[in-house]
Amino acid sequence: MELEVKDAGKALAEQLPSLTPNAAAVEADRCLFCYDAPCTHACPTHINIPRFIKKIATGNLRGSAATIFASNLLGATCARVCPVQELCEGACVLGSDHKPIAIGRLQRFAMDYAREHNSYPAVTATPSGKSIAVIGAGPAGLSCSGELAMMGHAVTIFEKSKMPGGLSTYGIIALREPIEVALEETRMVEGMGVKIKTGVEIGKDISPATLQNEFDAVVLSVGLARTPGLGIAGEEAVVDGLEFIEASKVAAAKLSVGRNVIVIGAGNTAVDCATIAKRLGAELVTMVYRRTDREMSCYEHEYDFARKEGIDFRFLSQPSRVVLKDGLPVGLECLRVELGAPDASGRPAPAPVEGSEFVLAADQIIKAVGQNKLTLAALLGLETRKGFITVDANFRTNVAGVYAIGDCIRSSGVASTVMAVEDGKLAAAAIHQQIVQRAAPVEVN
Repeated sequence: MELEVKDAGKALAEQLPSLTPNAAAVEADRCLFCYDAPCTHACPTHINIPRFIKKIATGNLRGSAATIFASNLLGATCARVCPVQELCEGACVLGSDHKPIAIGRLQRFAMDYAREHNSYPAVTATPSGKSIAVIGAGPAGLSCSGELAMMGHAVTIFEKSKMPGGLSTYGIIALREPIEVALEETRMVEGMGVKIKTGVEIGKDISPATLQNEFDAVVLSVGLARTPGLGIAGEEAVVDGLEFIEASKVAAAKLSVGRNVIVIGAGNTAVDCATIAKRLGAELVTMVYRRTDREMSCYEHEYDFARKEGIDFRFLSQPSRVVLKDGLPVGLECLRVELGAPDASGRPAPAPVEGSEFVLAADQIIKAVGQNKLTLAALLGLETRKGFITVDANFRTNVAGVYAIGDCIRSSGVASTVMAVEDGKLAAAAIHQQIVQRAAPVEVN
């Protein structure tokens, strides 16, 4: 039996409040303003962290925001969703003996000031006469588009969803990033002269050939697709984790949650799904994972957060069947698992034990087990590796004039919002250089 959610907005309100001016000043004064600061090196976008914090300490909030924007146009999003414990704050020299500087919250403080005072980057470059199409209005696409606009290029973003923002708008739990924060960043990029066309799908509403003919360069920033299938009986009654998160952000008042919820998976998205269910009234939420807590793909601090939320965990358990009654889930049948030698992922391979079936009661089952690769690469004739688009050091694909950035190229390593933003920044510089070189007159001796 499901519970009707009545106060979803309050239950999923942003977890941490904005710092007050006094609290921000006190925290900024704790910073040692290190030379060759390890926090800056740990930031994938290499924000000059001591500089922006120093400007907060001296009351120069406009200058603080400008310092952040110089390295990261999506500073408001990254201040909220970056795993700062693993990055800048984890590298803080005060962390070993004292409490690390709250870099993420200070960055948010500066970004909140920029939003409230419309203190955003201004485009001063002379128009280049060149145009670039960016496919996807997520963090990578927005970052790339804004950087290209500041170089004087005309940029048009094509986004198939109704709203821009990508994962920030639809896929990050409101507890960490409210939808309005993501949409405000898209408005900032539009204010830089970038055109954003939503509800446009490549291959359906506009052809790749048209884009290649009408624009000087095409940048793919398409992320990944929906959650893959589990390949088990009764899966039609399982909820897609990304769709569950999306519903919690765009239609939370209508979202229904079970009393006894199971989330299949152990990544950050799975933790988000479990958190939503718990906060929206589920009496019991259990995350089911076929390995142990040592192999979980979520960050350690996310695991700690989930446990504090009262979420249960069932390790070494592999789903084998959804138990249905009148078409609705009443349980999840699992097999006990033993771990063997490492597989291609470098983690111990799970081996189900025959005859070890057991059933976990559940009236709602959610899957969050990664994402499928998109088919757009095949449509454009792009080379891929493990389903991810192959690019060179300058983000160029095997097709001339076509670039790719963000999660769709990350066949190895960690995929994160901040890495997508950095991709966009670096790709913009590479595209600009190529366009300028291509347009430069050839000297004849």
